[in-house]
Amino acid sequence: MFQQMQYFIDVVDAHSFTQAAADDNISQSAISQQIKELENNLGVLLLKRQGRSFEITPAGQYFYQHSRDVLGQVKKIVKDTVRIANDNEPELRVGYLKSFGTTEFLQTVAEFSKSYPEVKIKINNGTHEQLYDWLREEKIDLAFSDQRRAPSNEYVNDFLTESGLMVAVSQTGEFSHAEQIDVADLADLPCILITDSKQQLAEETYYQEILGVKGGFRLVANYDEAQMLIAANQGYLIVNQRTQNLLDSGIIQTVPLHNGGHELTQKYYMYWKVDNSGFYIETFAEMFEHHFK
Repeated sequence: MFQQMQYFIDVVDAHSFTQAAADDNISQSAISQQIKELENNLGVLLLKRQGRSFEITPAGQYFYQHSRDVLGQVKKIVKDTVRIANDNEPELRVGYLKSFGTTEFLQTVAEFSKSYPEVKIKINNGTHEQLYDWLREEKIDLAFSDQRRAPSNEYVNDFLTESGLMVAVSQTGEFSHAEQIDVADLADLPCILITDSKQQLAEETYYQEILGVKGGFRLVANYDEAQMLIAANQGYLIVNQRTQNLLDSGIIQTVPLHNGGHELTQKYYMYWKVDNSGFYIETFAEMFEHHFK
């Protein structure tokens, strides 16, 4: 039936039996007979013939749309099957957001490696912008990152989880008894960024334009440096409900972060290019999604 489905799609796309037959290198009578057999097998009329022209029926329109999807999947399965069979050293390059936390990611890597020991996994971590650039430049196959852009049709955007944003402050500072903190209240303290100078501008832009940060910024290399500044009341750090566990709760307290009275949250996705989709990528993403459920 797959071949008949393809003939039907070609006839509809060409708006002509004659042109579709020429494109498929068969006779017009042969392609007409194939469409007839398809309609007989289905027991429905797909095309309403009117002399040399035709109209597609509602059933035919439905069949046309879904046949395109089905055949697209069939072609992908064939392509992936051949690639897997011919790839003696399969490789999967994945990247994760270093400011989120690694529990589910590490669980997925372990599960995937156990199920597919023949696949070599290369792992990178970075900021949102680094992961985006690596994915766009095809240096990694898929990335786990936060959402900072509108979803693009060029990528598969697989939602995984949502986490409330927290602000880490000193237990001895002015916010020591706060149950929630608004970004406007933090204008006199610098916001601490754990990143490098190459990513500083992109991070500052996001924090200012999306999160509403008003004050200045302090750049540090790791959580230890950030905690030193927080303990000395020389800055605050924005974390999520996951990465707050990386901080020393005996010195640092984390409080829900708001902007204009609304709690700030962040969504996290698995991304990969639509034209780079494949069995190993989709399998890893499916395993990763399972760990969040």
